[in-house]
Amino acid sequence: MTSTAVIFLIVTIVVVWGGLIASIVALRRRPEAENLPEGGHDDDGVAPVVDSRES
Repeated sequence: MTSTAVIFLIVTIVVVWGGLIASIVALRRRPEAENLPEGGHDDDGVAPVVDSRES
């Protein structure tokens, strides 16, 4: 391989593995979101079903 290909290979490996390691570290620091609003209520599918093909 040429020196340019080797450099691009090394840069790509560093970017991919660096992103993976950064993601793992971020998830270990804060595993769950803290500032989320309360969830809504499930309506158990009582809404009418609309088929977009019938229009």
